[in-house]
Amino acid sequence: MSGPETTPAASVTVRALVARGSGAELRIERVRLPAPGPGEVRVTITAAGVCHSDLSMANGTLAARFPLVLGHEATGVVAATGPGVELAVGTPVVLNWAPACRACWWCRRGEPWLCAATTAPTVPRGETDDGVPLHLTLGLGALAEAVVVPERAVIPIPAGLPPEQAALLGCAVLTGVGAVGNTARVAPGESVAVVGLGGVGLAVLAAARRAGATTILAVDVAEAKRDLALAAGATDFLLSDDRLSKEIRARTEGRGVDHAFECVGRAATIRAAWRLTRRGGAVTVVGMGAKDDMVSLGALDIFHSARTLRSSVYGSSDPDREVPVLAAALADGALDLGVLVSGTVGLDEAPTAFDRLARGEGARWVVTLDSASGRNGVVGLRGGC
Repeated sequence: MSGPETTPAASVTVRALVARGSGAELRIERVRLPAPGPGEVRVTITAAGVCHSDLSMANGTLAARFPLVLGHEATGVVAATGPGVELAVGTPVVLNWAPACRACWWCRRGEPWLCAATTAPTVPRGETDDGVPLHLTLGLGALAEAVVVPERAVIPIPAGLPPEQAALLGCAVLTGVGAVGNTARVAPGESVAVVGLGGVGLAVLAAARRAGATTILAVDVAEAKRDLALAAGATDFLLSDDRLSKEIRARTEGRGVDHAFECVGRAATIRAAWRLTRRGGAVTVVGMGAKDDMVSLGALDIFHSARTLRSSVYGSSDPDREVPVLAAALADGALDLGVLVSGTVGLDEAPTAFDRLARGEGARWVVTLDSASGRNGVVGLRGGC
């Protein structure tokens, strides 16, 4: 097919990556989206990242409703608008999976990342081609040729940005940069350990380097992540094994790091990050885990270590303000996200990107869509990791 097909009712039929149930095979299907209503826009997607949260939706780690269109990290162009929309057709945008209402208690006190109106994990919208009610990941369902979303769920960006990098601004990059700058507030000269080197973990490494951290230790179970970690900004790479705590302390004068970032979302790696941190240091949990994966810490350890354990939701960020800043840095060359993109695939090959993600290969795999030529992006895998 040659891009989205408009029906007489002004809804659209598009191709999308759909999960029919927990653990089910991911398939490309035709789905029907409604026309933009008041305050809504239709965005033609140009690139969408494959995020671990999408995998957690598909495999049942996070509660989801099916059938489900996956994807929440994307960039595209406004293709149509509903009544009352200010954005013009043709505006390039990044999708925002947690648009703030600006009116609730959390928004009024300057914490829009905790907005009471934040979208549920899955939101009903549209239907499959066989008439089954459809759900969208985080209200977006961005691994598709197009989405229909509220205007406040899109953020204008400069034209001409590399789409495979611009897509990452909406989740991996904003989350990682915000975790370092907003949540942990890493200062020049401090030491950092990052546990888990997917797209978010690598973004944390890069942000720590930009923040002036002098010792930046990257930790993962896969030796194949070493080169990626060093390219992203790590001063050293360590395998996660029984010697990890000893190795970390050997590089921090016996103390442990000032800041540990957990970017996996598992109880075991949260405990590991806790052990890597010095007395009085801080552990920031960035990874989203399962509700029944319980973290156990000793009461005396908590008291004696004087460590802080906290989470960073969406980088404790305000996307409406911070994404344009990151986009401007990407536009002028001050920010290079190329190291985060392990390769691009077309929409038809998106399931293979999820397979690679599940195996822990690479950083971020990005699905690219070429609407102008009527084809989804040509497969362009770069390297094995």
